[in-house]
Amino acid sequence: MSKFLKIVAGAALLSATTAHAETGLGRVATPAEVAAWDIDIRPDGKGLPEGSGDVYTGEEIWLEQCSVCHGDFAEGTDRWPVLAGGFGTLTGDRPVKTIGSYWPYLSTVYDYVNRAMPFGNAQSLEPDQVYALTAYLLYSNDLVDDDFELSNENFLDVEMPNADNFFMDDRADTELPIFSQEACMTDCKDSVEITKRAAVVDVTPETEGGDETEEAAAVEEAPAPAETPAVEEAALDMALVAEGEKNFRQCKSCHQVGDGAKNRTGPILNGVYNNAAATVEGFRYSSDMADAGAGGLIWDDAELTAFLANPKDYMAGTKMTFRGVRDEADIAGIIEYLKSFPE
Repeated sequence: MSKFLKIVAGAALLSATTAHAETGLGRVATPAEVAAWDIDIRPDGKGLPEGSGDVYTGEEIWLEQCSVCHGDFAEGTDRWPVLAGGFGTLTGDRPVKTIGSYWPYLSTVYDYVNRAMPFGNAQSLEPDQVYALTAYLLYSNDLVDDDFELSNENFLDVEMPNADNFFMDDRADTELPIFSQEACMTDCKDSVEITKRAAVVDVTPETEGGDETEEAAAVEEAPAPAETPAVEEAALDMALVAEGEKNFRQCKSCHQVGDGAKNRTGPILNGVYNNAAATVEGFRYSSDMADAGAGGLIWDDAELTAFLANPKDYMAGTKMTFRGVRDEADIAGIIEYLKSFPE
């Protein structure tokens, strides 16, 4: 519980006690009722309940309870918050503040999930479930491995990357004395000159008329896709395609296929099968993926199978945060499904 909430709760309790004593109305809150308010988790671990949860369990809970708003991989959907990624962006013009890039204390993650999530059903999760979700969020931010289990015993062992950039507010001692001094009223200028004026800055680039915008110019041109023979529908295993379509649900939050597909967090996957890597126009690939494509990497069955099984092991520098598809049959289905979109 925050200091403010504790003050409010204390004031309410005192007020209720006084009112009860003076009027006989109401009753004094029981210790259990007061304890129900006291659910905060401090950075030093005080308030953590006993329990534990692993990444795999967290993923299952996440897909059921959280992914509808925050995406399957914590990448955010629509205007709901993105909770993973954003590393190295805090000093840029458009910082992406996520659990991994910005939050200083893991206790904030646990406390917020425990207190306010899932949306519309807050405080419905058991401690083990909150531990598991917190572990999954750490994994989604590449802070732990997929076999990690978080508990009240190892909670403080997890170090958040941005913790050192948070410090106590010292403005009362440093800035306030400077601005509290008597104003200088000597050696003033004889006149005031206007040297600059505010200007409206258009932050949304215009794309009509085919003009190249600053944002479009910033996107590196991808090499032309290698010409590959089309995959005929007759050659496809349509039963396997149907299974692959179901399993592709894991991919849809980042990738699109079919007519009207657009690049999202990941590139469109039309024509990816048996094609050169890193060739989707208008998508900014990681340097490792771009280098692999330039070096001749072709997404055939073997390469796609290895990549989908564990993207990070296959290519350490990939932007893809997905941990991989566990079942080989599921991978085969996804590849067959991708074959049905040859262009």
